[in-house]
Amino acid sequence: MGQTGMYVVTAIDGVAFGLLLFVVAAGLMLIFGVMGILNLAHGTLYLAGAYLAYLLTNGNLWGFGLALAAGVALGTAGGAALSAVLRPLTGRDHLDQALVTLGVAFLAADGFTTVFDAAPLPVTAPRPLDGSIDVAGHGYPVYRLTFIVVAAAIGAGLHLVIRRSTAGVLLRATVSDPPMAAATGINAGRVRTAAMAGGGVLAVTAGVLGAPLLGPAPGVDTTVLVLSLIVVVLGGAGSTGGTLAAALLVGQVQTVGVLLAPAAAPFALFSALLIVLVVRGRTGDVPAVRAA
Repeated sequence: MGQTGMYVVTAIDGVAFGLLLFVVAAGLMLIFGVMGILNLAHGTLYLAGAYLAYLLTNGNLWGFGLALAAGVALGTAGGAALSAVLRPLTGRDHLDQALVTLGVAFLAADGFTTVFDAAPLPVTAPRPLDGSIDVAGHGYPVYRLTFIVVAAAIGAGLHLVIRRSTAGVLLRATVSDPPMAAATGINAGRVRTAAMAGGGVLAVTAGVLGAPLLGPAPGVDTTVLVLSLIVVVLGGAGSTGGTLAAALLVGQVQTVGVLLAPAAAPFALFSALLIVLVVRGRTGDVPAVRAA
């Protein structure tokens, strides 16, 4: 029972980590699917949110709420600023876009290290959620269960926005047929900026919410970026449902897979990525935002 309970708890950890990756990767999916730009500074936005949680969270829900509000503002501003920087590169080769955003990421990482030093920083959950409950004979943090619910709600809300809202209609129209969208009066530039801002909000919000799970430290931005890119590639650059499924898969590989076969888990993850890239390269699959 003890070993079975350990696997159950680890699997729940995988769901929590997968949903954390989903919130981050959903923002990357919007940016890549809408603008066709490979934003390698996306992990930096997550790290900014994690540091924001460290600075503003003081053990109560008010501090955590303040960090979330500041995260939304920071994500909006950061996404809009990246949109302005990348606008001249829209439609150009991904290498040019990657180099610019990678430079932004390096500058931000150096700034974070200068301000916060190179040591990992702890971020505790708000006191009302800083407890544990019994799950399969093991104590499991209440905050992680709460995070699973909140992240699932964010995913459902994003799906509804893309599929049901006016903003989602404008988004899909701009991606599907930009000339026709422009002919009907849709400002493609504003839609792209809004998509970048929305992606930034998702990344920074994930950093604030996920800081008690994956706290601020040098290199966290790179880890989050790489795993988010894997999720987007596996799930499809324009599929919310595919992104969610891929994130949950990666979460399980990174938790249960590492527990069962620590040496083989990374190879399994990158083997799946390689297969998907080869198949899509042969079929000419093109990113596009879909309703599902």
